[in-house]
Amino acid sequence: HKPLLAPGDLSSLCESVCRYLSIAESMEATDVLNHALNYGIVVDCGSSGSRVFVYYWPPHNGNPHTLLDIRQMRDHNHKPVVKKIKPGISTLAKTPTQASDYLRPLLSFAAAHVPSNKHKETPLYILCTAGMRLLPESQQAAILEDLVTDVPLEFDFLFSRSHAEVISGKQEGVYAWIGINFVLGRFDHAEDEDATVEVTTGSQNQQPISRRRTVGIMDMGGASLQIAYEVPSAITFTSTQQEEAGKSVLAEFNLGCDVEHTQHVYRVYVTTFLGFGGNMARQRYEDQLFNNTLSKNRLNAQIHTMSDKPYLDPCLPLGLSDTVVRDNHTLYLRGQGDWTQCQDAVRPFLGLHNGTMSPGGVYQAPINFSNSEFYGFSEFYYCMEDVLRIGGQYDSDKYSRAAMDYCSTKWSTLKQRLDSKLFSEQADISRLKYQCFKSAWMFEVLHSGFRFPTNYRSLKTAQLVYDKEVQWTLGAILFKTRFLPLRDLQQETLRQSHPSWLRSSFVYNHHLFSLCILVVVLAILLYILRLRRIHQREQRQAEALNLLWAEEGEALLP
Repeated sequence: HKPLLAPGDLSSLCESVCRYLSIAESMEATDVLNHALNYGIVVDCGSSGSRVFVYYWPPHNGNPHTLLDIRQMRDHNHKPVVKKIKPGISTLAKTPTQASDYLRPLLSFAAAHVPSNKHKETPLYILCTAGMRLLPESQQAAILEDLVTDVPLEFDFLFSRSHAEVISGKQEGVYAWIGINFVLGRFDHAEDEDATVEVTTGSQNQQPISRRRTVGIMDMGGASLQIAYEVPSAITFTSTQQEEAGKSVLAEFNLGCDVEHTQHVYRVYVTTFLGFGGNMARQRYEDQLFNNTLSKNRLNAQIHTMSDKPYLDPCLPLGLSDTVVRDNHTLYLRGQGDWTQCQDAVRPFLGLHNGTMSPGGVYQAPINFSNSEFYGFSEFYYCMEDVLRIGGQYDSDKYSRAAMDYCSTKWSTLKQRLDSKLFSEQADISRLKYQCFKSAWMFEVLHSGFRFPTNYRSLKTAQLVYDKEVQWTLGAILFKTRFLPLRDLQQETLRQSHPSWLRSSFVYNHHLFSLCILVVVLAILLYILRLRRIHQREQRQAEALNLLWAEEGEALLP
C-alpha cells in the first residue's frame, strides 16, 4: 500500500499546522504573569497622528542563528495593544516643549499594559516619519530634545537619545520589508521543499549561501508608491553615476544577533515614489487635462468648459459625467470607458527613461522574475478586490479582462450594483468613479514601470498577512533588538558556568588567603627575631665598649 502522504507532503503539513498553532497562540491574550516574557514599545509618529504598539517575546531559544519571536501584545479581550492620537507630532513645530505632553497618553497607555516590574528593562523607541521629515532640522531637533529630556522623568522605560529619531523613507521601507517577511517565516531555516535563493554577501572570500527566499513588497497608497525586495546577487554597476544612484536605494544589514554571522545579512532595494499613489496620479492626470484644455482655449473657442461639450475621458466608466475644478475654472468630463486607451494615456506619467529606469527615472536593481515572489498591498489589493472581486493571486490576463469589462460598463449599471451590495463593503462611490483609472495605473506601474512580465504568477495582492495587519513598527523592533539574543546567550552561558566557577574560585581564594596570612605571620616573627638579635648585638657591643673604657681609664691612672 502506498502511504497517504509523501514525506515532503507530511513535512509541509506539519509546518502548516505549526504555523497555524503559532498564529492561534499569537491571538491569545498575553500572559503578563509570565515573568520570563520581555516587552518592547514602538511609537509611530506619522503625519496625521501617532500610534503606540506594544510587543512581547519569550526568552531566546539559544540558537544564535534564529531571531527573537516577537509578537504584538494583546489585552485580556484578545485585542492588540494599540492606541492612536491625532493630530501628528509635526504640528508642534512652533511649540516643541509640548512634545512629551503630547505623547503622554500613548506612553501612559503602554505603561498600564506592560508589567511595572518590567518597565526598567523595556526598550522604548519613538520613530517619526513623513510629517517630521518635512520640518526643518532645527525644529525636528527641538521636538526630539524635549522627548529625550522629559520622557525619562515620568516613565521608567529603557529610553535614551538614540531611541528617538526621524527615520527616512528608506528605513521605513526596510522595516516594512522585515516585518512582512518575519510574519511569513521567511527568516526561518529552509526546509527541503522551500524555495531558496543563492545569496552573495559583501564579505570578502565568503562563499554564497543558500537560504529561504524572501518576498518583495509593493505598497501603493493615495500619495506615494513604495517597493522593497531582496537583491541576492552582488550588483555590477555600469558607471560611477549608476553606482551612486544604486547606493542611495540599496540597504545592506545584518539581522543576526552577531555581526560575525552572515546567515542573516540581507541586501534590500527600497525606494519611495512620491506622487505615484493612486489619488495623486489621478490628480496629476487631471492637472494635465486642465492645462492642455486651457492652452487650447487661448487659441480656439472654449472647449470642454461647457457641460454640453465635455472631454471624453477614456479612464472614466462609460457615461459617467464628472468635473475638474482649478482656479475657478471648470473642466467637464464624460466617461468613455476605454481601458486600453486609458493605459496609453496614463503611461507617460510614469516618467520612464529609455527602459532602464523605474518610474521617475530612479535606478532599479535587477529582479530575478524566475525565482522571486511579491506581495502587493493597499491600492494593489483594492484595485483587484473592491469591485473586481479577484483579490489574491495576480493573473494579468484575468485582471485585464475584468478591468476592461468594468470600464466599459455603463455608469448607471455600476451604481445599481453598488446599491445591490454586489461589491465589497469597502467600495463606495469614489471607488466606482476612479476604479477604471486606478486599475490602468496599477497595471502600467507593474508592467511598464517595474517591468514585471505579463506572465508573472508570483504576485499576491493582500490586505492582511495571516489575518493580521502587519505594521512597519514590527520590523523596526526586530531590527532594533537584533543583538539582544547575543546578550541573553552570554548571560545564559555565564549562569551555566557560574556555580562551578564560584566553587573553584572560592577554594582557590580560601587557600590563597590562608597562605597570605601564614606569610604575614612568618614575616612578623622573622622581624621580631631580627629585632631581638639586633638588640642583643648592640647590648654586647655596649658592654664591650664599657669594659674597654674602663681598662683605658685604669691605664691612665698613676
